Amino acid sequence: MSRYRMLTPEEILCLEESGCKAEDWTSVNVAEDFVASNISDVQFFGEVFLGVFEKNVEVAKGFVRHSGIHRAILRNVSIGDNSLVENISNHISNYSIGEECYICNVSLMETTEEATFGEGNTISTLNEAGAGNVILFSGLTSNLAALMIDHSTDKETMAALRRMIKEDISLRAQERGYIGNRVKIINTTEITNTHISDSSEVSGARRLSDCTITSSPEDAVYIGSGVICENSIIADGSAILDGAKLYNCYVAEATKITNSFTAENSLFFANSFMACGEASASFCGPFSISHHKSSLLIGGKFSFYNAGSGTNFSNHAYKMGPVHYGILERGTKTASSAHILFPAKIGAFSVCMGKIMTNPDTRIFPFSYVIADGRRTILVPGKNLTSSGLYRDITKWPRRDVRLLPSRKSLINFSFLSPFTINEILKGKQALESLKASQGDETKEFYTYKGCEISRASLYRGIILYSMAIDMFIGEALASGIAQATSGTTGSGEWTDLSGLLIPSEVEKNIISGINSGFTSTIAQLKDKLKESSEKYRDFLRTYLLDLIRSLYGLDRLTQEDIDELISKGETAKKQWINQIKLDAEKEYDLGDVDRSVLDDFLFQLG
Repeated sequence: MSRYRMLTPEEILCLEESGCKAEDWTSVNVAEDFVASNISDVQFFGEVFLGVFEKNVEVAKGFVRHSGIHRAILRNVSIGDNSLVENISNHISNYSIGEECYICNVSLMETTEEATFGEGNTISTLNEAGAGNVILFSGLTSNLAALMIDHSTDKETMAALRRMIKEDISLRAQERGYIGNRVKIINTTEITNTHISDSSEVSGARRLSDCTITSSPEDAVYIGSGVICENSIIADGSAILDGAKLYNCYVAEATKITNSFTAENSLFFANSFMACGEASASFCGPFSISHHKSSLLIGGKFSFYNAGSGTNFSNHAYKMGPVHYGILERGTKTASSAHILFPAKIGAFSVCMGKIMTNPDTRIFPFSYVIADGRRTILVPGKNLTSSGLYRDITKWPRRDVRLLPSRKSLINFSFLSPFTINEILKGKQALESLKASQGDETKEFYTYKGCEISRASLYRGIILYSMAIDMFIGEALASGIAQATSGTTGSGEWTDLSGLLIPSEVEKNIISGINSGFTSTIAQLKDKLKESSEKYRDFLRTYLLDLIRSLYGLDRLTQEDIDELISKGETAKKQWINQIKLDAEKEYDLGDVDRSVLDDFLFQLG
């Protein structure tokens, strides 16, 4: 506090003549070059620290005004250099305000005792009525949240994570709320127990209570009109707009929530977009999208997801309460008016249509259509592999990652054919072949699998499509030169998708073991472990690929001739895939709603 001094008698007289009052003028501390004429109609209570007000502040684009403080009540407040604070109808209490801020037409800003700023709260996702399974804090990522959910019943792991998170929070802990530098807060009713980082803007919000807004000058957060946020954390580059209401939520980098969307106990990770509808106890991983007023996301885990209009999930059987939940693996879509009764588990990159009431588990059938009418559930294995919509999706997601490099907290692997999906494809292909063998009557119209029906034609075609995908995966991986990459022993066997991060299950197991043993003892170390795993994807992929080739072809050692043959096989499969996508695009054009130029552009992209 050495840069501050007490007011001189002349400055006190000047302030009083400008309508200012103080509970105790000796508790008002000012910067060395403080000029009293920039303050008017202000009441001071408790310890107050004021900077210098010598520059202009931009209050709107192209409109600047001189910094200062006017018409406000301040209690235990510090205000940095060259900020403009005015028209505070109630008061500002227990707040530290940074430099070059503009705070105008705000009713109340205060920090109360035992404020958490939204940090350290435990929420219940998926199982709406269950014990908390995700701990909110500023350093949360989709990968950490997925890890918590996967191991939420492991008391040892969760206790270690709680300790690590508590220590991480303590490193940033402050006794009172702070407003960073160059923050703009206007026409806002209430801000209590809320941290707001540099360059953020709050315009017309109704209430921010027990929240933390993290941002940077390059990747600021915007909070718009009518917004209510309670016990929530908003991360870099996000926007909460137009009457959205969030309670006990985490909103990650570059996510937009708007048009009266309402959410509670939910997570929204990188590049998600939510508008008009609702979410409750939902885990919305990277690139989760819901546009429509009538859509309800409840008790589900999603990523790379798109909700059609009227999408609805049911987690309540009216017996044991809302305890059921569902998992829609990465890339899944729901069509307009789709309804899924949980529990249900849907394989990656699938499309769900109709009223699905049979609690299906289609995880070993990725890239499928799941179609129902409330009684029957029809499964069309692999159908989505040849959809033009799938091709658009897998090519657009990397382009739509608008996070700035310093703000890319969640680790995201965009591969659509990966060890994770190929493992599912292998199991699905084997299951289809087993159904064909065990229920193999050539006149049989439908086969049954765990509450789903598969037509004979769909079963046969599913085997062909899954074989094509396996050949493509092997051929493209070998063509990338991966057979000559760094050798290793990790990567064979099962893989997991930690909400964007694809890693061998063995690696996840080792990470958990490190947490439980105390070898990984801080959040920073845990994030380093996850990042290291992400960076080793190619090494893990090589091990997986060679093991896959060994199991499929019996080749313990690949010759160049073997590699060339498998690459050629993969190229043939890819040509088949591209041709079928072209046919699907042309079918849509034939419907008459697509301009020829749109089709031509799409076909050009396919090559």
